[in-house]
Amino acid sequence: MDSYHAQQTIKQLEKRKGGYFYLKVEADIVNQFEHKRSTRIICTLDDTLSFRCGLNHLGDGNFFIIVATKYLEKLEKVLGDTVRYKIEKDPDQLGVEMPEVLTVFLSQEAEYKAVFDKLTNGKKRSLIYIIVKIKDIDKQVNNIIAFLNKERIKMR
Repeated sequence: MDSYHAQQTIKQLEKRKGGYFYLKVEADIVNQFEHKRSTRIICTLDDTLSFRCGLNHLGDGNFFIIVATKYLEKLEKVLGDTVRYKIEKDPDQLGVEMPEVLTVFLSQEAEYKAVFDKLTNGKKRSLIYIIVKIKDIDKQVNNIIAFLNKERIKMR
């Protein structure tokens, strides 16, 4: 399966579980995707707003997609409102864009590229999320080196 369309009300997790707004995705739907729960997806809400995301365990055998408050605000939706949504497999299983600084760094540093290539997609995303928050390029590079050195030690 490449995509799934549905409609449901916006739900919210208990505060002790994060309090996130979410949409439930049944396990039988998730299992139709090639990579099952490991599938990175693109979620489109009300045919107007799309975002990249992953699937999280709900705890009852099913899954959920976190819907950020900023997306609900853009759609003028609140908890309990109904939303149409479409989920489809993200063609890029990394699920995020590679920052230019990381691409350039890896192209110039074969030793670090070898470490990066061995990382899981989740670890690669973690590194990307860390560095995109930093504006200073020198600090980004220092964080890339520190992250990859730490991962290299774990791989030994």
